[in-house]
Amino acid sequence: MPDITVDAKLIAACGLYCGACGKYLQGTCKGCGENTKATWCKPRACCKKNQYRSCADCKQFATAGECKDYDNIISKIFGLIFRSDRKACVAMIKAKGYNEFAKYMAEHKLQSIKK
Repeated sequence: MPDITVDAKLIAACGLYCGACGKYLQGTCKGCGENTKATWCKPRACCKKNQYRSCADCKQFATAGECKDYDNIISKIFGLIFRSDRKACVAMIKAKGYNEFAKYMAEHKLQSIKK
């Protein structure tokens, strides 16, 4: 499996870091930005519609948790099963920027900040 590299383009709309995802590293997924089959993903659809890079760019809500498209039942189940804190990912992107977030995630080999 390839090494996890720093690439801000591999940050998903919801704040996950695709660059540390097993499917991406195995070459079976191109990452959120390139995954045209992810029509079920509400955060991705919203970001595409509003021309946001990710939910961190949203000005409508102070936090991602306030948005019903972001904080939906699928995301809650995903977070519970994988102990994933995507809200913390979006907050880190807002605080430190995309490049620093990608660097942190790659260095720590994380797809998501853990709860």
